[in-house]
Amino acid sequence: MTQPSVEQVWEWLETIPDPEIPVITLVDLGIIRNVEFLGETCVVSVTPTYSGCPATSMINMDIETRLRDCGMTDIKLKQQLAPAWTTDWMSDKARDALEKYGIAPPQPAGGPQRCPHCGGAHLEKLSQFGSTPCKAQWRCQDCLEPFEYFKCI
Repeated sequence: MTQPSVEQVWEWLETIPDPEIPVITLVDLGIIRNVEFLGETCVVSVTPTYSGCPATSMINMDIETRLRDCGMTDIKLKQQLAPAWTTDWMSDKARDALEKYGIAPPQPAGGPQRCPHCGGAHLEKLSQFGSTPCKAQWRCQDCLEPFEYFKCI
């Protein structure tokens, strides 16, 4: 196989869903920081959302599997811890997809501004933690539906 371009590798990576929230990709989540070739080796730099994220090994496996499925054999994954990941790195596409999926996207105000189900603004926090440590559990007092809020980091 001829060496693909860096742009082609990015296109392949853009198809990998986040294992915890499959409606957003790893690229849209903002955790894939860089792609480069060092000689024949494709080096992909990945910043975990937080140091104890249980999905990190699954994410690395998904990246390697996708690139191997595309014919690449010389792959190196590099964990990049600095600068630390922040929700500011999420794309607008990821934020929109979260809301359509029923998860309130991160807001600089420190909490959701509206219910992702009905758009209501009368909200209450139920728990600081949701199904994963990066989310909190909230409920809309307008439609009474619970929902998760992706916390700002």
